[in-house]
Amino acid sequence: MRPLKIAILLTVACVATCASTQAASKGKPNILFIVGDDMGYSDVGFNGCKDIPTPNLDALAKSGVRFTSGYVSAPYCSPSRSGMLTGRYQQRYGHEFNPTGTQGLPTNQVTIANRLKNVGYHTGLVGKWHEGSEPHMQPQARGFDDFFGFLGGSHSYFKYNGMLRGTQPVSGEEYFTDAFGREACSYIENNKDKPWFLYLAFNAVHTPMDATDDRLKKFTSIEDKKRRTYAAMMYAMDENIGRVLNKLEETGQTENTYVIFFSDNGGPVMPSTTMNASHNTPLRGGKRTTLEGGIRVPFVVSWKNHIKPGVYNNMAITLDMTATALDIAGAETKNLDGVNLLPYLTGDNRGIPHGILFWRFGDQMAIRLGDYKLVRYDENADTLVGKKLPAIGPFLYNLKDDIGETKDLSKKMPGKVKELQTKWDEWNKTLMKPLWWAGPGDSDGDPKQTQPKKKKKKKEPSDV
Repeated sequence: MRPLKIAILLTVACVATCASTQAASKGKPNILFIVGDDMGYSDVGFNGCKDIPTPNLDALAKSGVRFTSGYVSAPYCSPSRSGMLTGRYQQRYGHEFNPTGTQGLPTNQVTIANRLKNVGYHTGLVGKWHEGSEPHMQPQARGFDDFFGFLGGSHSYFKYNGMLRGTQPVSGEEYFTDAFGREACSYIENNKDKPWFLYLAFNAVHTPMDATDDRLKKFTSIEDKKRRTYAAMMYAMDENIGRVLNKLEETGQTENTYVIFFSDNGGPVMPSTTMNASHNTPLRGGKRTTLEGGIRVPFVVSWKNHIKPGVYNNMAITLDMTATALDIAGAETKNLDGVNLLPYLTGDNRGIPHGILFWRFGDQMAIRLGDYKLVRYDENADTLVGKKLPAIGPFLYNLKDDIGETKDLSKKMPGKVKELQTKWDEWNKTLMKPLWWAGPGDSDGDPKQTQPKKKKKKKEPSDV
């Protein structure tokens, strides 16, 4: 065959492929995941916060559906985000704890970005990654076209060492939360003519406690210094979420954008975690525990003229957000643990998305079946000594009557304990052993919040 003829055929094939991709992507909704970091359950106005105004998050909740039983799949940053990225319980593939060194989201797992790219989406990540820093684990090797942010679990909000655009270092002086808001707005503007997926992963309000002076001045009425700084950090995130939502409106994309907001885990209220003065009231426990304070989070979905505003009281989990996004995008949805929530939110399906949810985090566990929850949790949640302690339990709670998990029913209802334990054991059999374990000083990327070092015992004199 002549070279010219081959070239023409290749060109025709390329054009056909491109046209097919464009046709497949035409009319698809944009998808925006906004994730807060280490937020307290009650630190947003829509969950009752009084000392920190969050007008933009409250407006988002008012425009969409607020979940009262919205859960993450892990009480810790990296595994929680891993589950969201894959739509699967992360224990199925061994990602149970925070990665260090060469560890990260296993490369045999397909991310939401991978799946959406396959159906014509442009994909972007702005903010915190925390899923592996090796080249083959970085965002642009995991399905993201664009990346602006940092790879680890924690970072100064002012120092740009470690900040990347793609794989290249960038410098700057802008407060990180503001920089992430700016980059998200640019992404939305630059991709308005094609379907896009943006994962906007704020590191606010994770430690270190860094805030701008102008925002700190707004909260002089808060006496506690850490809480005052936390309030300024929350306010900054809310402002930048407002910037992003306004950009959607300015570019005429609001009605075609499916928006999700949640925190990656509960607020850290336990010594040896990244304590930031967050509040989880009325929930008990916090980050790094399987109590409600560690896994039930602020959780909102909004899609103008597609989802009627309201409050949803049935259980949902962040794995569902991934499944829903993939389904409405027409992407592959095989091997997911989440379910498409859209029919439940529109009223087309009058059932419930989940009758049962599960958690495993080392020797901690939880299962919720209807209103009943069986849990083993880190005793440090009670003792607050800051030392690694074994999980205690199991305890049985009726969350409908006792959201604060204060009245153990295990002795009164041994049959229910056995039922839930049996179901959890069966689920547990489907999981892998962790590919790595939490280190003794695992503090989610903040070296200031490590476990206390054990004092070396003096050697006793030998009597030999």
